[in-house]
Amino acid sequence: MKAFLLALLAAALCAERAHSLFCFSCDDSASNWGCLRPVMCPSEANYCVTTYVGAGIGGYSRQSISKGCAPVCPSAGINLGVLAASISCCSSFLCNISGASSVKVSYTVLATALLALFVSLRAGL
Repeated sequence: MKAFLLALLAAALCAERAHSLFCFSCDDSASNWGCLRPVMCPSEANYCVTTYVGAGIGGYSRQSISKGCAPVCPSAGINLGVLAASISCCSSFLCNISGASSVKVSYTVLATALLALFVSLRAGL
């Protein structure tokens, strides 16, 4: 009986951990509410990825959010005032619930740029 328990313990310690990463998934959703579908990632995927692209000028704005599983973490981000893009990743159970809200179109940057343009045009520069 001791030999059986010892063999069972050895098998349990040597067994590979089961892959059970779950991520939220969506493609080109206009809001984060459309990205609440959980999926089980394939064994080669180690990260949950959220891709955010937003643009806006005047009263018009558009955003696109995509989420899913990925084998590598391609983190990147840019914010140009009227255009913002972000790729973020994480590696725990359903960790990509956020819609990358930290990267949004900055109306302050846009207003400052327009003010600087207006001043330079008035000054004849």
